[in-house]
Amino acid sequence: MHSLFALFFFFFFFFGFLGLEAAVEDCNRSCGSYTAPYPFGFSDGCSIPLNCSNPASSTYSIGDFAVLNLTQDAIVVDVQPSCNRPVRTASTFFGQNFALSNRTGVLLRNCTRRHSGGNCSAESVLIDDQCGTNYENATCFLNATIMTDLTSSGCDVFYTSGVLYRTSVLSVDLNTAELAWWLPEPCNCSPNAYSLSVWVNGTSPSGCRCKCRYGFHGDGFVNGTGCQRGSSDGSIRKFGSLIGAGIIAGASTMAALVLFYCWLRRRTSMTRKRESLRRLLSEASSTVPLYSYKDIEKATDDFSPERILGTGAYGTVYRGELGSSARQVAIKLIKNRDSVEQVMNEIKLVSSVSHPNLVRLLGCCMEQSSKGLILVYECMPNGTLAQHLQRQRGPALPWTIRLAIAVDTAKAIAYLHSSVRPPIFHRDIKSSNILLDNHYHSKVADFGLSCMGLADSATSQSHISTAPQGTPGYVDPQYHQNFHLSDKSDVYSFGVVLMEIVTGMKAVDFGRQQSEVNLAALAVDRIGRGRVDEIVDPFLEPHRDAWTLTSVHKVAELAFRCLAFHRDMRPSMTEVADDLEQIKLSGWAPAEDGALLSTGSSGSSFCFSSASSVAERPRRAASKIQRLALARSMIEVVNVESPVSVQDPWLSEQNSPSANSLLGNAIH
Repeated sequence: MHSLFALFFFFFFFFGFLGLEAAVEDCNRSCGSYTAPYPFGFSDGCSIPLNCSNPASSTYSIGDFAVLNLTQDAIVVDVQPSCNRPVRTASTFFGQNFALSNRTGVLLRNCTRRHSGGNCSAESVLIDDQCGTNYENATCFLNATIMTDLTSSGCDVFYTSGVLYRTSVLSVDLNTAELAWWLPEPCNCSPNAYSLSVWVNGTSPSGCRCKCRYGFHGDGFVNGTGCQRGSSDGSIRKFGSLIGAGIIAGASTMAALVLFYCWLRRRTSMTRKRESLRRLLSEASSTVPLYSYKDIEKATDDFSPERILGTGAYGTVYRGELGSSARQVAIKLIKNRDSVEQVMNEIKLVSSVSHPNLVRLLGCCMEQSSKGLILVYECMPNGTLAQHLQRQRGPALPWTIRLAIAVDTAKAIAYLHSSVRPPIFHRDIKSSNILLDNHYHSKVADFGLSCMGLADSATSQSHISTAPQGTPGYVDPQYHQNFHLSDKSDVYSFGVVLMEIVTGMKAVDFGRQQSEVNLAALAVDRIGRGRVDEIVDPFLEPHRDAWTLTSVHKVAELAFRCLAFHRDMRPSMTEVADDLEQIKLSGWAPAEDGALLSTGSSGSSFCFSSASSVAERPRRAASKIQRLALARSMIEVVNVESPVSVQDPWLSEQNSPSANSLLGNAIH
């Protein structure tokens, strides 16, 4: 009986260990004659994959940057000066398991402002004149540990970098970037090693590395070289080998058993996670098509880096073609386990509504739980409204297209509020969640934060109580103050979007004066004082013709009403959509006496509803004196109550699009 049990245990352990070894060997560590140390390699199965750029010469790289050296705590890459390298190229230095170290200074050029944080004492050394006078505006970043530090800098060119070594005499390694690397916790360290937490950015460690204990050498990883005792004379080595043979054999057996247990536990956890996700999906929607993992791999060329549209807080978005017709789609690979609830919420809500101006969820894939959730959306090739307003995708949009986008977006939100039972409150209306197709028709995306309102519209309670969530600059200040979420919260956020359309400014911009950082406060101040012309986007040329001037002012007034602090003073989204439709279809006709209000020293007029719209429904606009008084109170409240930071969405924004907004990136 004992023999059978021993035989069973041997085969069980032996084949389990083989399975583990097979999993380890999924990583190709060879590039020509060079063999990369653990955890680096040259295939998708490696923990930190590199590019074998030239097998013949055994040279390798990260992206387009040659790797100079791999150490136990850093990846050293070659960054030669370049006068025309876009800032976004630096995204190569921020991966899942690596990022710029805090010793690397990054030199940017063609900057609209200088960086206010950090200290690059080597800045004067790094700057030269080889690029000419067009590249004089430069700034040097130190501790740029996240990509948004660079994309929000106001600079166009990533010139070069250098590693600062803080010794008794400061030394600088020019044209070199140092990337700190780590592995997800827990690290699989050998018995004579310990796990060392790696802190790159934030209040929690990014991951860990293994380090051998004193008296041992090696990389410390079970799957690497492990840890061996330091060299000594021959007699000591012989004596140690005799005395420690049994101990080493026992330790190896125990380590193998622990590894096998971890492998079995991980496999079981993956199976449970897959079943849990399937159950959640069935609860969220039974109508969402399921795609096989092979179809997704084929559509994205096995998740090729060349197909990445962007990376956000919850995952990476890839451009893909599905089916025999090669239909263009956006495939979002969600790796953040904490976002599962929001993803299921989005699946549930998006699959339950149908409107031409709401983004469509085409399906999902859940076969490979280790890869995370995979969602498939329709592709919006013209990107996001925010990208166009910030001139990131070609020339600025003309007023007629902006007005049409505002009308379509308002209709979609009004549909969620008025045509769906129970109503849906989006909670994250912003310009980066408004996607554009080939014809610049808009579609609202990102329902991860959305929630359902009260099914009975006749109830006396006009709101639901929930913790504030959303994006800074767009959050309803009354919602932020008393936790009362209602349809008017979306109205406030849409009012901010209308002001972005009129002004071309960001909702929050720390590059503006302190009193003007919040666009809502700035807009309420200028509109309330009849000085809207001061903030209108100059590209619109509102004085070019009377209709443009009139319609721009009407949209600004409508935004002013949407930004009222008290929700009862805001119009409903149905009223907003109707007013925008009237503005779009009205054309221009000479206004009667008294129909226009003076806009101050500019000599232009602030126009309200046309004569036909005035006859159709009561006037809701206040007198100039009333608007001034209301504006003063609103400015004070917005400056005090409007949040600068609200929960996690700010982390995904960081002046860059979220994963959902990246669904609208270009496919060409």
